[in-house]
Amino acid sequence: MPVFPLGAHPDDHGTRFAVASTSAEVVEVCLVDGPSDGGPGDLTERRVELGEHTFGVWHGYVPGVRPGQRYGFRVHGPYRPFQGVRANPQKILVDPYAKQVTGRVTDLDAARGWVDDPMTGRPSTVNSLGHVPLSVVVAPDGVPVRPRPDVPWSDTVICELHVRGYTRLHPDVPPEQRGTYLGLAHPSVVEHLRRIGVTAVELLPVNAIADEPPLLERGAVNYWGYSTLGFLAPHPGYASVPGAELTEFRTMVDTLHAAGIEVILDVVPNHTCEGGVGGTTISYRGLDAPAYYSLGGSGHDNDITGTGNTLDAGSPTVIRLICDALRHWVQAFGVDGFRIDLASVLGRPRSGAFDPSSALLTAIAQDPILSTCKLIAEPWDATGEGYRVGGFGVAWSEWNGRYRDAVRDFWRGQGGIAELASRTTGSSDIYGSSGRRPWASVNFVTAHDGFTLRDLVSYERKHNEGNGEGNRDGTDDNRSQNFGVEGPTDSDEIRRSRLSTARAMLATLLLSVGTPMLVGGDERWRTQGGNNNAYCRDDETSWVDWTATDESEALAAFTARVAELRRESPVLHRDQFYVDGEVLWWHPSGRPMDNGDWHDGGTRTLVVLLADYWLLLLHSGGEPVDCVLPAEHGFDPVLDTTTADGRPANPTTVEAGSTLTLPPRSVQLLRSR
Repeated sequence: MPVFPLGAHPDDHGTRFAVASTSAEVVEVCLVDGPSDGGPGDLTERRVELGEHTFGVWHGYVPGVRPGQRYGFRVHGPYRPFQGVRANPQKILVDPYAKQVTGRVTDLDAARGWVDDPMTGRPSTVNSLGHVPLSVVVAPDGVPVRPRPDVPWSDTVICELHVRGYTRLHPDVPPEQRGTYLGLAHPSVVEHLRRIGVTAVELLPVNAIADEPPLLERGAVNYWGYSTLGFLAPHPGYASVPGAELTEFRTMVDTLHAAGIEVILDVVPNHTCEGGVGGTTISYRGLDAPAYYSLGGSGHDNDITGTGNTLDAGSPTVIRLICDALRHWVQAFGVDGFRIDLASVLGRPRSGAFDPSSALLTAIAQDPILSTCKLIAEPWDATGEGYRVGGFGVAWSEWNGRYRDAVRDFWRGQGGIAELASRTTGSSDIYGSSGRRPWASVNFVTAHDGFTLRDLVSYERKHNEGNGEGNRDGTDDNRSQNFGVEGPTDSDEIRRSRLSTARAMLATLLLSVGTPMLVGGDERWRTQGGNNNAYCRDDETSWVDWTATDESEALAAFTARVAELRRESPVLHRDQFYVDGEVLWWHPSGRPMDNGDWHDGGTRTLVVLLADYWLLLLHSGGEPVDCVLPAEHGFDPVLDTTTADGRPANPTTVEAGSTLTLPPRSVQLLRSR
């Protein structure tokens, strides 16, 4: 009987099961029948011992088991919390390799493996069946319907969005499909994404999730989904028809591919939904906690993720699981790439020092399937050691947090032009020395975590009271501004200033060298009411409002215009870093910049001539400034962020050496004649 692959694999006569556990003494596969929504008393269970044990894997064949069968594992063995070993056969466990998961945690006490105290108490004697999720046997994987679009990195424009939140309120999507995989595949949604220039959607986690213990205790949910239960299974909550998530996910990917849009998954291979030692025992902790989690000498979790537990990037069990899971999404569904949440954890075996050549990062980068995908690292974790912007290997692009900070600071009038110049021209100082290209810098101004674009110019403080954590959650380092009023205002002047600054930031993002990442809903002037950590808000706080207003329609049109300019000019999405002579940095007084200019903290204007073709002018000051243009060129205005749609307020050709007045908080783009 073969050991690998792990998981449940049916054939014409039954199903082969295989699960890893180095600490178990006996492992049973439990076949569950009864109503899908039934409680403990409605379910029946047949236990079959997996009689073979090879390479730390328990495996066996059960005749007659077909796709659709619900199952879990029960592990018999030692219960030694101070060594991290917590076998408890009363807890039915989800298969880490399950390709479909059903159900949710309905009783937190039943889901816990201990009584009284997680370290000194006794094992729980409550059978968790009927109170926790189960695995489902599925038919062998199909193959993607069509080839991946393979959009070049230099042409890529990413839109980060939430499957549920992006279409939950969309009026064109049928009500039963809103907030689902099929909703994202609706023609109106796809056409909108194409219109604003998106070539890849980066989906917040779509792996099967379970809410963490602290959320369960207060009746809240993990809306963002950074609480993985099943690394190979699509989240069932995003299916329009219960149980149809595999088919609907595949349809979504195929539809987006047909439109030339790639699908990048935000995955969380750094922790699980079980929380710390006081959390739940619904899969990994009950199977073999020392093989999955980074543990201290007393059996406690080494938590460098801020979630209670950390997957051990040095464990062969974890390395195999993560690589197998990522490969599954590519081969079974045609996924085009991955954004790795808290990716620094993957370079810190046993929660130690960061190593860009760690076993897990290397395994992903050299894998013959995964190496053909777009790989994006979030280059930090919850500790100082984990902040590694620019520190990943050549196979990786990275969320560039320094870009975000530089652009936010400049447009609130507090950032220096030297930092902004480096970030907007591809961050060669960060990525060039490693042999990477400009597109390794994934540039962003906003993300799911933090203020929306609208809130970035409307609030100076976070307003997270609705999260139920006393406004203690979420960062205080927002680098935002409110133009004198915190939140909504009836002042037309303030509203104009906010929109103008927002357009300037959008233009900066889309005209910078590197890979731009928009956030779904920013182009429609979405607000979260100042909430900068809406991870638990599955309501109008997080959902995109598709109501057509003058502001939302105009901002979407503006975004589309700037994206088109970027797409049509190779200079604006170049594949190589600039070299000497290709960029002219120009002082507003009418001369090339000198060394002293770069260190002038009062300068609020940056002017650059790109490849002798585009003249880009950024002015973050609150008053107009005159700029004397280079004498060798005449220029045609192309973009003006002070107008609602970006069309130049004055389209007249600007002659060589003439003076152009830059309005407050504006971006101007001119094409050389």
